[in-house]
Amino acid sequence: MKEVRSTSAPEPVGPYSQAVEQAGWIFLSGQIPLDRATGKLVEGDIEAQTRQVLANLGAVLAAAGLSFADVVRTTIYLVDLTHFPRVNAIYAEQFGSEPQPARATVQVAGLPLGASVEIDAIASR
Repeated sequence: MKEVRSTSAPEPVGPYSQAVEQAGWIFLSGQIPLDRATGKLVEGDIEAQTRQVLANLGAVLAAAGLSFADVVRTTIYLVDLTHFPRVNAIYAEQFGSEPQPARATVQVAGLPLGASVEIDAIASR
């Protein structure tokens, strides 16, 4: 197993890697809307938070030499499922090309640091 690390994405908030690679599969840990420069959650609505989450995921993918086109599965975690249509619209901006990755979306009671959205991903070389 090999660690994947991006200096353009936030440092993990716990004892885990941003991503790991095993046999050509890259498992990206969930990203929350942390700004790498400030270490704080981005301010703004769910759209701004989702864009930051996707930017963080994109930075980790780039560190692995991959792009969003290499993502095969994602999971979206939302504190408020009524945000689903708004998050889905931003998500579609990034994953609009066919074929889109498989995905699950779940509502959770809470996320790290009080975030409203978190997304993890699995990619393949």
